Amino acid sequence: MGLSRRLLFASALWEVARPRTALTAGHLLIRLSNPATAFDHRSAADWLLCHNAARQALVEVLGVRSLTMVFAHQWHPLGAAIGEPEAESSTPTFHLFGRWDGESIAPGAQLRLPAQRRLPVPPEDLRKYDGGLRRELRRAADAALTPTPDTPAPDTPAQDTAAPDTASRSALFPGVRSGAPGNPAGPHHMVLTPERRIGAISEVMPLELLALAAAIQNLAGQPSVRGLSCVVPDSGAKGGAEGGGRLEVHALGRSAGEDLNPLEFLLRSPEINAALL
Repeated sequence: MGLSRRLLFASALWEVARPRTALTAGHLLIRLSNPATAFDHRSAADWLLCHNAARQALVEVLGVRSLTMVFAHQWHPLGAAIGEPEAESSTPTFHLFGRWDGESIAPGAQLRLPAQRRLPVPPEDLRKYDGGLRRELRRAADAALTPTPDTPAPDTPAQDTAAPDTASRSALFPGVRSGAPGNPAGPHHMVLTPERRIGAISEVMPLELLALAAAIQNLAGQPSVRGLSCVVPDSGAKGGAEGGGRLEVHALGRSAGEDLNPLEFLLRSPEINAALL
């Protein structure tokens, strides 16, 4: 039986929390506080603040060496939910899975099991870490919000008196590459990559995050696709920014009538396998 969702940190628009069913001690989620909030430049910047603070907190408390993200877009896990965490609500939610040398079970090993056979982390084990995570989340967020002489100017969009239409907003976004991988996990498996060479989410700018979100929305609008399951493996599993790793978003088209669950295949691919297993 899962725990109640446990809040660890709340920013202006997003929050970092323990999921109701934490699959490992390094399993956190980023969740929109108000589901009616639009995903605009302010929301993207706040999401990045929460993500980067969560990564730093996991590094400081657990010694996490890589962090992979799993999320669904216009899709709720069905049945055994192989390859994806159980849905907690319709509120936009991103699951983070940290990996560290002392972990007792890998997140991929849990995700390959049917949801009813997964063993959540005991509450007493989570309590050993959650106090430190709260402290480090606040410390990392405060540090990120404190300007320094070397802090680059934010990529704020031009101020308009009226909200631009979809085409105008897309024209402002940085480029995103989209293509099928060499060994796709299904007929609707696409990999999205920012045009600028980026090795980790911590390097992403708000406008680049908005561009990726727009590309994901376009993929979700394809015929026969009812939603997407997305996995963002830590590029550290492929060598990291220093070793040539590049940020990739694996987007898998899903439908209730699909013959095979593409996530089962994706979990066996080298880049996902190294990141989660």
